[in-house]
Amino acid sequence: MAKCDQGYLCEVCGQDVSAIVDSDLYLRYVIGELDPEVLHTTPERHLRCNPVLAQFIDHPDFDRVVVPGEMGLANLDPDFVAERVALITRGYERLLEIAASDEDRDVTAYPLPEVIDRYRH
Repeated sequence: MAKCDQGYLCEVCGQDVSAIVDSDLYLRYVIGELDPEVLHTTPERHLRCNPVLAQFIDHPDFDRVVVPGEMGLANLDPDFVAERVALITRGYERLLEIAASDEDRDVTAYPLPEVIDRYRH
């Protein structure tokens, strides 16, 4: 099978990341933690295969991820946690919007508005 026919395979579990709402790669891009220049060369992961990031999603359509130990929410600074939850949940909501849209959207329009502004300046 040609590489382009394989889809986006998760570098952790090896399974296909078939939906944008399951994509760690696109969530990081949408929230501004992945430069657009490396989007096409960065390995993909399921959100659940990156629990340290996924634990910050607080949305009814996403089953809560709990990370034990030092990197778990309970052991992090509460202000940091609140900021990360707000940002990453907004990013996840953006992925839901993109997935629900019927229009063929340009990938440069995916990020949150403040991220697009930052890329332009």
